[in-house]
Amino acid sequence: MEPDLETGRLLFASACDFVAGAASVPSLPPPSLPEVAFVGRSNVGKSSLINALTGRKSLARVSRTPGRTQQINFFRLGGRLMLADLPGYGFARASKGKIAQWSDLALRYLKGRPTLRRVLVLVDSRHGLKDSDRALFELLDVAAVSYQVVLTKVDALKGDDAPARARAVGSELAGHVAAFPDVASTSAETGAGIPELRAALAGFVTEAR
Repeated sequence: MEPDLETGRLLFASACDFVAGAASVPSLPPPSLPEVAFVGRSNVGKSSLINALTGRKSLARVSRTPGRTQQINFFRLGGRLMLADLPGYGFARASKGKIAQWSDLALRYLKGRPTLRRVLVLVDSRHGLKDSDRALFELLDVAAVSYQVVLTKVDALKGDDAPARARAVGSELAGHVAAFPDVASTSAETGAGIPELRAALAGFVTEAR
């Protein structure tokens, strides 16, 4: 069945409210709505993608400084879907102790959240998969948490480079048991792939009815 673009548009046109910023497991909001998590290397474009999906300019803070997101930020979309923006992994301008704290929080959240329907692993299309991405795939496979790769910044690629990148990533994902097979290609700058991703995420709301 093809994703319903109009259903996705209407859902993401709904009010989107900041719920909480959790810096520790006890401070996580109680699980309630179906939840989608956004995770990726520092500066991969998580905040920009969330802003593009929701049609807001500053719902999630955008920064050129890696490691700016230092907690898990939760947003309630139309009272029907929860979006979770996780700290970036990989390079970050912070102390090793702080990075370890963020990493522990993120991993405990990903492995233990009962309402989590899918983890969107964002990958910069200009660079492709890194070892830190692959390490996350292995963890999610073991934890049996469904995840999907979302390529960001595809507007920076030329010609057939974007489809070729998506095919290469998809081929590597074929060996991962918890990976969703379709690789999403998006650009927060041009809006490419945004309607399709909205529609796919709206499907989790439909399933919860």
